[in-house]
Amino acid sequence: MPSPFPPRETLHRHAGDGWVACGDHRHWGLYGAAGLLLARRGPGPAGATGRVTDVVLQHRAPWSDQGGTWGVPGGALAPGESPVDGALRESLEEAAVEPRTVHVLGTHVLDHGPWAYTTVLADVVPGAAVEPTAADPESLEVRWVAVEDVAALPLLPAFAAAWPELHARLDAGR
Repeated sequence: MPSPFPPRETLHRHAGDGWVACGDHRHWGLYGAAGLLLARRGPGPAGATGRVTDVVLQHRAPWSDQGGTWGVPGGALAPGESPVDGALRESLEEAAVEPRTVHVLGTHVLDHGPWAYTTVLADVVPGAAVEPTAADPESLEVRWVAVEDVAALPLLPAFAAAWPELHARLDAGR
């Protein structure tokens, strides 16, 4: 029977990969982790930016930590890598989102003391075409999801808890 895990050489490995103990649980990323919450917007009044209509989400592979859930493309930070750079690298590796198509708005940090996860909030650069796709074996699917459909998905628990605030911050452009 074939292994349910992808061959090691198909995954993007670096020195930041590993588990960090945090109380009674553990987190992936020796130097923390980061992910990209990329939004696209509808038209706004008189040239203003419109409201967020869709976000890029990743359906996590069953073999991954909390597999089968939906969240943002992301992962462990490499040594010395900033959360923004890590989120952009991870979204390129996992979702084929080119960093040049992303306009960073801000960040949201979930701080667990010895470990932190940074969600990088971003918009698609005006005029850029972004068609996310599952670009490595860590994803079952990566796609645009309408904001009104996000909460109905089986979300990664930490993302589900943060989603209302993240959505409000995206709509506010920060």
